[in-house]
Amino acid sequence: MRLKIYRGPTLADVMAQARNELGSEALILSTRRTAAGMELTAALDQTEDEPTPLPPPPSKPPPEDNPLAWHGIPEPIARRLAAGKLEHTLPTVLRFGVLPLGTDMPPLLLTGPPGAGKTLTIARLATRLVLAGTQPLVITADGRRAGAPEELAAYTRLLGLSLIVADQPATLMRALRHRSPGTPVLIDTSGVNPFEGDPMDVIQALTTAAAATPVLVLPAGQDPLEAAEQAAAFAETGVRHFIPTRLDIARRLGSVVAAASEGGFVLTEAGTGPGANDGLTALTPAALAARLAQHGAQPAPPHQANQPAQVPHGRLARA
Repeated sequence: MRLKIYRGPTLADVMAQARNELGSEALILSTRRTAAGMELTAALDQTEDEPTPLPPPPSKPPPEDNPLAWHGIPEPIARRLAAGKLEHTLPTVLRFGVLPLGTDMPPLLLTGPPGAGKTLTIARLATRLVLAGTQPLVITADGRRAGAPEELAAYTRLLGLSLIVADQPATLMRALRHRSPGTPVLIDTSGVNPFEGDPMDVIQALTTAAAATPVLVLPAGQDPLEAAEQAAAFAETGVRHFIPTRLDIARRLGSVVAAASEGGFVLTEAGTGPGANDGLTALTPAALAARLAQHGAQPAPPHQANQPAQVPHGRLARA
């Protein structure tokens, strides 16, 4: 409410002043006679001005017209990838290579957050080696999750392999004494929160004890920024290789690109199906470019799962 006092020689004068300034809707609250004449108090009941509407946001092309945006690839990376044909720009932004899995290689230790697919990936790698005529040494350092050793043992029994349980650095070192010359070693670990120091210290201690090559396993389809932050945390433990999983389920692969870029990881293979013997696919620039081009579509159907043949039961050993 707006209040105003008017003074003049007569009542007619102050009334005219109030009407001229406040208009006909002004309310006369009081009048009184003074030594100089008349005094009038008037008021105008004002309503608040309507807020000015915000201008509409600038128009953007539909996400379907921009594959990199549709996949959620962070803009700084997307700008570099958009400089040419994806198959050619991807190797300039990301690193690609072969998983260091062989008879003369250090042990592979798989790490990642809970539910990333580490145990299944270990089973797939073990199956690949067995089908190629090589018997790997399989170790689980996952002593935190209930039933974890039994889950991996179900796979190793089918392959005729023994599974060694060694969830501490000292027991892991003893377990590696079972390694015959030229035997590949696969080590499964507990899922860890990358933002908690103690579990990450354990992973680093296991890696050091085994003189292993740590490999990060992350599921595709996450928020890209979240995946990048996780990747940065795992990179601090020495991880340099990366296996994204669930590419048969995830439609958007921005998290894969963001994590590989942030961690400086070597992209090697990807989980692309449910099978133990055909669930991993080499992740080359051409393969990743083909998936990124599938924006707005369902992921390519995974390979049919061909389960490994039944073989004699192995043993579950504890180091």
